[in-house]
Amino acid sequence: MKTLGILGGMSWESTQHLYALINRGVAARLGGLHSAQLVLHSVDFAPIAALQSAGDWTEAARVLGDAAAGLRRAGAEALLIATNTMHLVAREIEQAAGLPVLHIVDATGEALLAAGVRRAGLLATRFTMEQAFYRDRMRERFGIELITPDEAGRAEVHRLIYEELCRGRFEPASREVLRAQVAALADRGAQAAILGCTELGLLLPVSSAAAVPLFDSTDLQARAAVDWMLG
Repeated sequence: MKTLGILGGMSWESTQHLYALINRGVAARLGGLHSAQLVLHSVDFAPIAALQSAGDWTEAARVLGDAAAGLRRAGAEALLIATNTMHLVAREIEQAAGLPVLHIVDATGEALLAAGVRRAGLLATRFTMEQAFYRDRMRERFGIELITPDEAGRAEVHRLIYEELCRGRFEPASREVLRAQVAALADRGAQAAILGCTELGLLLPVSSAAAVPLFDSTDLQARAAVDWMLG
């Protein structure tokens, strides 16, 4: 089994979920008492969130790059960034650590492509929805077009993530808000909806009734991690 480094804590609510998914995946494949061989650096999210809000991606990349370099020294052979948003600086993290990042867009794109999806809705932080990094990689590597909610919808999804989900609040009313956003994306031609924030699948699991199929980026990232570790 290869050793995987995880950059986590953004937020810890989703990091603990990802950690469990990877360990369960390894146990299912290997049986017995097997678990995942991981090294984890869980950052304090508040300073990172402040850098996101300020648009200081250079400093955020430096902080996470330093953490990633530490994971390499601890024995990691590749990296997982346990947040969709900070894939915005995935290239800088790879360069700082000298390790490849198992990219969350690639894991998600492969699943969408296998399902025959050519146009998908994206629900995520406003950084992920409004910056080009996610949308461009999905189009260039997989030929899949992404659409996002309107301005008011993006603001509401972003608020739910930072004010509720990252704080461990999972409200039934908020679940219905997400479901309504999925329906609105379906009305605009989306064949599927990406839960493109690592907390969203905790609120609206892929088994939930929705207007179109749901693809949970966290679950897909965990599956890709297990494949790499045991490949």
